[in-house]
Order: sequence, then structure tokens, then C-alpha cells
Amino acid sequence: MSEPTVLVVDDEARLADLFATWLEPEYPVRTANDGEAALEAIDDTVEIVLLDRRMPGLSGDEVLATIREEGYDCRVVMVTAVDPDFDIIEMGFDDYLVKPVSKDELLEMLESIAARTEYESEIGEYYALVSKKALLESEKTERELADHAEYRRLCERVEELRERVDTTVTGLSEDGFAGAFRDLDPEN
Repeated sequence: MSEPTVLVVDDEARLADLFATWLEPEYPVRTANDGEAALEAIDDTVEIVLLDRRMPGLSGDEVLATIREEGYDCRVVMVTAVDPDFDIIEMGFDDYLVKPVSKDELLEMLESIAARTEYESEIGEYYALVSKKALLESEKTERELADHAEYRRLCERVEELRERVDTTVTGLSEDGFAGAFRDLDPEN
């Protein structure tokens, strides 16, 4: 899988450039120094947006709303000096970092966001294939299934995805992401 393209949006050009410098060895990066430039720079190739909330002109909140309204399929991480308040509940971002942010924090956040994105993609494919497998198993005899190469490949892909999803969940658990959801489950 290729690394996701990241759009860094901050009205402090030096900070946007610093973030870009930190990220460029690992990710393709674009920068924008205001909301209007951010909306011009975003397209379907941008997978992650690092977005400042407090900017002159279009605020980060307005840019985020426009990104969601226009249907861009990207992750948005608010990277801002604005402490979170109850207004964040209704906002469509994926994560939130309060400045100042270290290089390690920023890279860890991007790795976590990329892992979540890959996990969602794989889990979607996994459930679609499991559904197809179950349907075939309900309609065909064991002999018909055993004799069909496509069905065997389907079974192999289901198993491969199950292992990858399990591995990803374990990795997300280690960074606390899945653990947070486990804590919400009253059965655990």
C-alpha cells in the first residue's frame, strides 16, 4: 500500500512547512496557508488533512464542514492551539491534536490514522467476502464447493483478511485505540 497524501493546512507558514518537513520522508505532502488555499489544494488523492482550526478568512471548522459537504473521502486531524470543548461533538474530524505538537506525536497520529483507514478497508472487504462465502455455502453442495477453484480462492482470501484484521486490531489495541472501544463495551 502506498503512503497516503497529506495536506497540511495552517496559517502559520513556518509551522506548515515544519510539519511538511517532518512528514515528507514518509508521506507525499502538500501545504496550504489558509482555508481557501486548502479547498483549492484538496482533491481525491488527498487521504489525510492536518487542519488548524483558528485561521483568518475561512476557519478550520468551515474548511472541515466544506470538505465533508463536498464528499471528500479523507481523514481530518485537527492540529490546533484551540483546546477542545463541547462543540467538537458535532464536528466531522477523525482525531484532534492540541499544539504544540512534537514530530513524534505527529508521526504517531498519522500512523494511527493510516492503520484505521486500512483496517476499515480490509474489514469492509472481509465482510463482503464472508457474505459471499456464506451464500455459496447455503446454495451449493460440499462437493460443488470443493471442485470450484474460485471458491477455494475466496476461502483463502477470507482467511488472509481475517488474519490481517486480527493483526490490525492487535496493533490498534496496543496504541489504545481499540482499548478505548473495549472500555465502552458493558460486556467486558
